[in-house]
Amino acid sequence: MSRERYRAAAAVLGDRAGTVVEDAVLDVEDGMIAWIGSYTDAPPYDGELTRLAGLVAPGLVNAHCHSPMTLFRGLGEGLPLDRWLQEVMWPREARLRPADVTAAMRLASAEMLRCGVTTSVEMYVYADAVAAAVHETGARAIVMAPLLAAPGWEHLGTLEEQLERAARQAAEAETDPMIEVGIGPHAAYTVPLDILGRAGELARAHDMMLHIHVAETEDEAAELEAEHGLSVPRLLAEHGVLGGRVLAAHCVWLDDADLDVWAAHDVAVAHCPQSNAKLAAGIAPLRAMLDRGIRVGLGTDGPASNNNLDLWEEIRLAAQLARLRALDAQALSAAEAFWLATGGSAAAVDRPDLGQLEPGRAADFCHVDIDDVAFIPVESPSDLLTHLVWSAGSQHVRDTWVAGRRVVADGVCLTVDEAAARAEVRERSAALAR
Repeated sequence: MSRERYRAAAAVLGDRAGTVVEDAVLDVEDGMIAWIGSYTDAPPYDGELTRLAGLVAPGLVNAHCHSPMTLFRGLGEGLPLDRWLQEVMWPREARLRPADVTAAMRLASAEMLRCGVTTSVEMYVYADAVAAAVHETGARAIVMAPLLAAPGWEHLGTLEEQLERAARQAAEAETDPMIEVGIGPHAAYTVPLDILGRAGELARAHDMMLHIHVAETEDEAAELEAEHGLSVPRLLAEHGVLGGRVLAAHCVWLDDADLDVWAAHDVAVAHCPQSNAKLAAGIAPLRAMLDRGIRVGLGTDGPASNNNLDLWEEIRLAAQLARLRALDAQALSAAEAFWLATGGSAAAVDRPDLGQLEPGRAADFCHVDIDDVAFIPVESPSDLLTHLVWSAGSQHVRDTWVAGRRVVADGVCLTVDEAAARAEVRERSAALAR
């Protein structure tokens, strides 16, 4: 049985209260957190002690992304979502092959690990290729087997074949400690409603997560309601999609009745403020969601629409937009904002083993350098959390661990040759553009 001990200036536990422990000790045993607290209260230990000149924070959980879109970062700049998908993304993505996706996911995973993001929810084609890259990098992922009918995607098989593949991949990953497989129907406007109902049945039968885009733009929400006479949430409820582990991305154009549907069916939300802002999609009603007890996590969306995978930026922007929407500087506190990317995201993806520094949870954590102007002054421990949200960022993450394994050291990803990964993605991106 392996045991390591880390001592840091402080630890931010990632709980709802925003608890900060000064002169903190973190014990890791076989990839799990065995103990955390102040140094004076630490249990006896006679092994080697690793000192971290900064604070320790939980590994962040990216609740919604299409990370292999590192191949297409920044393409289609300025286009609205429907044209961006149909004119720029889907034609290129139709030419993708598994090796392209593995290469792109490898680079994206390194980018996230350097930002202290240890788990991501991946919605993309070729789920096996995504999982293979994550295994290489040592990260964690919840990989959505795709379900989509779009021009040029016929090589993925029929929707029936995609459903069967999703069930098979989920079964194959059941014993994998780092990868979980769910099903990712793209949206109610790209997947027939009867197939969406089948996907809901499949997810419930196999305890799989079902992850779907919902009401990302005003036009999407309005067109579906005009066609069916129901809003997107009520449409999904009517067709048996809800129930079980459902995670809805974006949820920008929802009214109070829609949010009541989410609360009644315990649907979780992946809030993506930066992508929504960049695409001018709107501002999601975050405060109203939280007030109803809806589980909300933060996602970056893809690097083609964000254009990065830096979840720290989402923390800050989520708080800013919530306050701006409410015209209330207390609409979302620093502790709540940090919770959204840590314990909140873990709860949204139904993973109680992640997102907080707490005994019995996975030893996924990052070391943040606080010897920087961003952390001056600190008059009380709570100031460290405030500075993390409002003035610091991913550039202050020095080291990252996943399951007790150090995967980033002094800002360098130890599991990926990033120079080679960048070169390969450049080459593959150019080929797809041709």
